[in-house]
Amino acid sequence: MAEAQNIPAGSTTAGAIAVAAESTVATRMSAPPSFDVADFPVPHGREEEWRFTPLERLAGLHDGTAVAGDGAVKTVVDAPEGVTVETVGRDDARLGRAGTPVDRIAAQAYSSFEQATVITVPREAVLTEPVRITVRGEGGVAFGHQVIELGAFAEAVVVIDHTGDAVLAANVEYVIGDGAKLTVVSVQDWDDKAVHVAQQDALIGRDATFKSVIVTFGGDLVRLHPRVSYAATGGEAELFGLYFTDKGQHQEHRLLVDHNNPHNKSNAVYKGALQGEGAHAVWIGDVLIRVMAEGTDTYEMNRNLVLTDGARVDSVPNLEIETGEIVGAGHASATGRFDDEQLFYLMARGIPEQEARRLVVRGFFAELVQQIGLPDVEERLLSKIEEELEASV
Repeated sequence: MAEAQNIPAGSTTAGAIAVAAESTVATRMSAPPSFDVADFPVPHGREEEWRFTPLERLAGLHDGTAVAGDGAVKTVVDAPEGVTVETVGRDDARLGRAGTPVDRIAAQAYSSFEQATVITVPREAVLTEPVRITVRGEGGVAFGHQVIELGAFAEAVVVIDHTGDAVLAANVEYVIGDGAKLTVVSVQDWDDKAVHVAQQDALIGRDATFKSVIVTFGGDLVRLHPRVSYAATGGEAELFGLYFTDKGQHQEHRLLVDHNNPHNKSNAVYKGALQGEGAHAVWIGDVLIRVMAEGTDTYEMNRNLVLTDGARVDSVPNLEIETGEIVGAGHASATGRFDDEQLFYLMARGIPEQEARRLVVRGFFAELVQQIGLPDVEERLLSKIEEELEASV
């Protein structure tokens, strides 16, 4: 098993930044995956998959005390012509195909939702406009379920926009048919008190392509668990993430790429910036290459930029390899402050220090924002980054 790497970047002040990087593989959960919440014990915070999460801020999602209320979350889908949007009951056979809940909250969400949204892009359809899903919190507790399915050789972009105030636990499934191409942009721009916990499962067909761009700004606590598996050979997954963790916020992204078929690819790049007392970001990157997954090519990377004292980053890249017949596999993690040389270079050319810092942060996030490919969404996110940077001045 390869060693996890923690590469410091820049100088730090003693006690101001806490960084953790470990080689402990956490791809095997403490309990087997299950749709039944009773199969998972109530977490106490000592478990590997919960040790970074402040359980007291989950508003009861983890122990069953959170009760759904009417009108807590409103979901609106704006889809181009030819896309089918359905509201279905729990007995619909299309639910649960992409993955099974792997922790108690995901199982609670699956056991508690009343209706699911199923979005289907037909075979060989190439959408020229994105599917836009707006999830608006209206206060209270909600459990959600969404399925996005692409038929063979279809191409689509889906934008999921989370705003407002809510306590939301959800499962999201992406089923990508053979030769299809799906890009999903999931934006978490919640109000300050919101809690959002979600498992996102992608099942990639033969020669299919899946790109995920997760952007997290708002909320009191956001914990997302993107998971990828392959239905056949030739699939490719690109997992990108951008997060800006502010004072008192807890933002946690836990990835798993399960290379369970041969000759598939994956690439994960997540970047975060933190500022303010008590800002806490957690990134767990698990890649499992199973014994049958010969010809795998995979890489994962996490970079964090700390803007002020009092912030904490826990970055844990894990790589588990069960076969020696692979194309390549690697991982990296780095956390640090501004590069003093970059600041000096810009300031030496007459750029004021605060503007120089903004330019460094913009450059830090630029490659990920460009992955979105939708000008209106990119402009909105860049504006949001500017707002966050103004707060750090």
